[in-house]
This record gives sequence, structure tokens and C-alpha cells, in this order.
Amino acid sequence: MKKILSFLLISALSLPAMANEGMWLPMLLGRNMEDMKAHGLQLSAEDIYSINNGSLKDAIVSFGGFCTGEIISDQGLILTNHHCGFDAIQTHSTPKNNYLNDGFWARELSEEIPNEGLFVRFLVRMEDVTDLVLDELNDQMSEEERAKAIAAVSKQIADDATKDNAYEANVKSFYHGNEFYLFVYEKYNDVRLVGAPPSSIGKFGGDTDNWMWPRHTGDFSLFRVYAGPNNQPANYAEENVPLKPKHHLPISINGVKEGDFTMVMGYPGSTDRYLSSHGVEQAISTYNPTVVKIRDKKLAIMKKYMDQSDVTRIQYASKYAQTANYWKYFIGQTEQLKGNKVFGAKKAIEDEFAAWVSQSPERKAKYGETLNLLKEGYAEKDDYVASKVFVMEAGIRGVELPLFAFRMNRLLRAYVDAAEKMEEELDEAETDSAEEAITSQYQMRMEQIKGAVFGYAAEFYKDYNANLDQELMGALFQMYYNQVPQNQQPEFMVEAGDDYKGDFGEYAEEVFEETMLIDSASLAEFFEDPERDDLEEDPAIIAGNSIIKRYRGNADAYKETEAKLEKGYRLLTAGLREMNPDVNYSADANSTMRLTYGTVGSYEPKDGVHYNYYTTAEGILQKMDNDDPEFVVPERLEMLIKKGNYGRYANEKGELPVCFIHNTDITGGNSGSPVINGRGELIGTAFDGNWEAMSGDIFFEEELQRTISVDARYILFVIEQYAMAYNLIKELDIVDNDPPKTAKQKAAEKQEEKPQEVMAE
Repeated sequence: MKKILSFLLISALSLPAMANEGMWLPMLLGRNMEDMKAHGLQLSAEDIYSINNGSLKDAIVSFGGFCTGEIISDQGLILTNHHCGFDAIQTHSTPKNNYLNDGFWARELSEEIPNEGLFVRFLVRMEDVTDLVLDELNDQMSEEERAKAIAAVSKQIADDATKDNAYEANVKSFYHGNEFYLFVYEKYNDVRLVGAPPSSIGKFGGDTDNWMWPRHTGDFSLFRVYAGPNNQPANYAEENVPLKPKHHLPISINGVKEGDFTMVMGYPGSTDRYLSSHGVEQAISTYNPTVVKIRDKKLAIMKKYMDQSDVTRIQYASKYAQTANYWKYFIGQTEQLKGNKVFGAKKAIEDEFAAWVSQSPERKAKYGETLNLLKEGYAEKDDYVASKVFVMEAGIRGVELPLFAFRMNRLLRAYVDAAEKMEEELDEAETDSAEEAITSQYQMRMEQIKGAVFGYAAEFYKDYNANLDQELMGALFQMYYNQVPQNQQPEFMVEAGDDYKGDFGEYAEEVFEETMLIDSASLAEFFEDPERDDLEEDPAIIAGNSIIKRYRGNADAYKETEAKLEKGYRLLTAGLREMNPDVNYSADANSTMRLTYGTVGSYEPKDGVHYNYYTTAEGILQKMDNDDPEFVVPERLEMLIKKGNYGRYANEKGELPVCFIHNTDITGGNSGSPVINGRGELIGTAFDGNWEAMSGDIFFEEELQRTISVDARYILFVIEQYAMAYNLIKELDIVDNDPPKTAKQKAAEKQEEKPQEVMAE
């Protein structure tokens, strides 16, 4: 009995085994199709993924490489989250035209706004190339040799896939290096902003409601893909036209009810479902608290300056939101790893694995070192995990100036190199014509570099507050200096600690006084008399170079430990799959297209508490507090809700549904993913997970885990009745197969039935 219970623990609690657990490659749905159809799917595998005909995959895009979007019209209209489009919305906002506060709606194509650098990728096809990769590997290879061999053969496979076409391709590792798949993409670079509700709708609830249920957030925005001649990808040009997609999603306004089938397709970023008990312990004790501590300080300083100025509030709106999102995520993950007893569950899996390995000499030879590799690796990693967090969170993602200085230094050095090379060649020139040719050649090159410098600088300074960043530098570098061993600090930090007697506030003040990179005017002075020494001595450049050197140095310094962990996880993942051949394990998310499915459903987060599966517009007014920026309700929306005439977007009770929950398996990167019903119709857009299951990226919580999605009916209501963007409503395929009846309609029908009943008698 004990053995049976242990097996059940592994199959049910550890890794993907249940219908709603697992992120599946669309081309490998064979083992899932029967279960999906049993839960309500009415499509074939070919309807979901096809390389010859339009299918669901052709309506799903990787949005900017950080979110997911879906095509919802035959004119390339994209639906994604408001928080996915937030950076673009912020970029185009000014105090005069504040699209963050007021929203934005293009009434015709000519009003849609281009977004430099924003792209979408369509998946063309995927292919299992495991055998091609594994043929280049052998058991005698070190982990470093193995990695180099994988990189080389993967590049060759990708190059072959993109020969004689304009596609992009890469090979991704699955199951910790046990399988490999090729992904071929078509990338479109002309993506324009079409519509966005005000943040009071798109971010309603703010940080308070983030990761929480019940939710009342209209987290959506609209973009459009534009194409060049023959519907092909093209860089932005006025003459580009809306893309004609291979497939777009019709939008159902039938709504959802408890137990309804749902599936989500998108590009989930990363999960760590095979994480060992040692990894869980390290996350709880060191990694997560360190991230939270640094971001606590960063958020407090940013908020201080944002509260003082509308300009700064707009400049830092996106930066603040990005920082706050995973600040709260790591707080919640730590709490739920403890509360959901994930360490104990992982330990039980490892104990069962160890027992299985010990039963066979062949297993011992193959997997005997697995758990020791993980135990030793994490013991060694304990010594430097805080250092790795600090170099990223305080150095690279924290203070903005050093990374800007590092990147700018490369451009400025290229300018100086060109100037010096020109002087050398001019000294050797023997004729006037030779001198003219040399001067012309190098001056053209130098002007190009100079243009790149000021272009990059303008983009950086547009959303930059030097006073804010100086305070960040003083505070975050002080934490770094005080809490990380000196032999793991960047070189400049150790020296600055000595020079300024540990006072990094004073250090930051001097850096910002002396650097040439504080603004465009100071930068322009460099070009009046460009000297290499100016670059060598600039304190911001020194700090930036030193931080990047430390970051890169970590990889070399700790590569043996990381290799030990990598091998341990490769063996553990392979061993678990061999131990449980009947379990349909899914691979960790890695930013490739996945499909996950489940059902709509309420849940009980704790004793005596029941959460319904949907929320309504009435809840918006219940939360409304116009003195709290997170819970402001626009006057027009308040009026519409009080009026209560929701038309075709009302449910059978006459309510306007806002959000709903379902037990599909998602993570970061799935933001903006379509929620699709069994007929292949859009019923909502995923935007969040729930607090009680924030350990879910490491351990799926079968009873608790929920995806939070905006109901398609609320999205359409906001577009049509709030924004009155009828031009957008007209281009959508809105499906109403079985329209729900309101309470008034039902009452009217009963009145009509009464005379008929009398007559029948």
C-alpha cells in the first residue's frame, strides 16, 4: 500500500498528469485529444495545428517576445493585454495627450500609431529534431563540451530551415536537454496601436488587486499588424496595409458557465516544475527574499518621484509596473511555497525516485548520481545566489545609468577608433586626392556613429529622471556593498567603498556630477574634442563596465556548479519519465507556443471561503474609490453600469460579466493569450493567476490553480459602449450561437405562456 500511495503522489502531485495541468506543444496533442474532447473540444488536431492549412496556431502571435496576442479580424487586428501594450501606450503619452489616463481609440486606419521596435512572430512550423542533436553527443562529453555541441548543431539546423526564405528559426531544449525541437517563425515589424482603455479600466485594482481574485480589470488593448507587398513582412512604411491573416478568431458572446471547456494558446515564458527540494529551499530562504528586498527599495524611490510630477509619472509608469509585478509575484510565491508545503512534496518525489533507482544495477549506473549532483550543486550555489541576484536586480535592472553607459561606451569608442584611424591614414597619405578619399570615408562612418549615439540617447532620456536614478544608485549600491561579500562585488564597488568610506550616497552624487552621460547637452560636448581618456575616466562607464564584467564573470566563476545542476536535472527529468511511463509529462515552459486546457470553475481558497467563477460590473462600483488611484472609475463607465443596459453583452441574469476563472495552466508570457472554447471561438483574454497558487510555476496546485481572464463580453462592451469605437466592432466576427435570456425576457415569456396554459386546460 505504501508503494502505491507513493506512486500516486508522484503522478498526481509532482508533474503534469491531470487534464488541466501541463503546457503542451500543439503538434504533439495526440495523447491529449481524447481527454480534450471528453471535456468539450469540438475541433480536430488539424484545426488546432496545421502547416498546410489555416489553423488556430496561425491566429496566435508572440507579441514583442514578452507577451501573447491573438488575431481577431481578417484585417490583422490583435487583441492582447493592456499591461502588454502598456509600454507602447506610455511611449506615446504626454501630459497633453495622456493615453494612460484617457485611453486611445483610432477611428480609422490613418490614426493608428506605429511603435518602433515592436514586432509579432507567427509560428510557421515546429519539428522534432531530437535525433539530429543527440547524434552529436556522447556520455564522455563534459557539460561544457555538450553545450557547445548542442549550440553548433542547433545553429546548423536553424540555418538549414531558413535557407532561401525570410523566416527566423531556433532550436529549443525540452525536458532539461533530453529532447530538442525546431521552431520556424515569420516576423512582422510594423505593429500599430489601435485602441486602449484608460488605465482606470485596463489596470483597475492596480498593485492591490494584482494576482488576486475576485478581479474587475479590463486588461486589454488592441494593435494591428501591417504588411508590405504580397502580405509579406516589412518594416514600417506609410504604404503598408493591414495583414490578411491565415486565420483569425471569431468572438463568442455566449459566455461561460461552471464546468465549460477552455483552452489557452500562447507563449509561456518559463516554469520550473522539475525543481528539486533543494531548489525550493533556496528560493524560500535566499533568492526570493533578496529580489523582494531590492525591489522594495526601488519601488519606494520611484513612487516618491512619480508622486511629485506628472511628467515623471508618465515616464516611469511602465518601469514601475514591470518592477511591481514580479515584486509581488516573489512575495506570493514564497508564501505559497511554504503554505502549500511544496518542499515536502518535492522531497517525497525524490525519495520515491531514490528507491526506484536502488532497485536495479542498471538504474544505479544510469541515475545513481542524480540526487547527489543536485544536493551538492545547491550547497555550492548557496554561497553566491545573493550575489547573482544583486548584480541583476541592483546593477543591470536596478540603476539605469550604468547599463546605458556600458552600451553607449561601445558606440563612443567606435567613434574614437574611427577618428584615430583616420588620423593614422591621413599621416600616411601621399596625395591630396588620397587625403580627400580617406576623410570622406571616415567622416561618413563617424557621422553614422554620431547619429546612432544621439538616437539612442534621445530614446533613453525621453523616459529618464536623473535625480531619481541618482537616489536609486545611492540606495541600491549601498545595499549591494553591505550585503554581498566583497570578493563577489564588481571591482568599482570595492574601490568606491574604500574611497567614500562606504557612503554610496556620496559616491552617486559625484558620479552624476562628473559623467558626460547625464543628458544630451553633456554628451554633445564630448564630440567637440573626443578623447579616449574621457571614456576611460567617466565614472558611469567605469561602473557599467564593471557590473557587466561581474555579471559575465559569474558564469565563468560558477560554471562547474551550474554544470553539476544542469546534469542533475537532465538525469532527474529523464528518470522520472522512465519511472512513470504511463504519465504524460509536459516540458517546462520556454517561450515556445503551448496549448493548455481545463474547465471554468470556482474554488475554495481556505476554510469557509468560496470564490465564484465570474465577476460582474456591479463589483466595479463596489470597489470604486476615486480618492485611490488604483480604484478610480471613469465617469462614463460609472454611468453605463448604473444604467445597466448591457444589450447583447449581458448574461442570462442581466449582468455584465467582467472576468472569469478557469484551471488552465499558464505563466508569465501567457499574458494576452486567447481563452478559446470548444468550437475554437474566443471567449476571453488571460491576464493573471491567483494568489493562493503562486507556487504554481514550481508545483501545480490541482485544487487551487486558476487563470484569471477578461470576459470577451466586457471587452466588447468597453469598445462599443464606453469608447463607441464602432469601426472596430464592425470588423469583428461576433458569434451568438445561443444568446442568453435576461430576467426580463424570461419574465415576459412566462406571461406569454399563461394564456396558452389556460387554453390547453
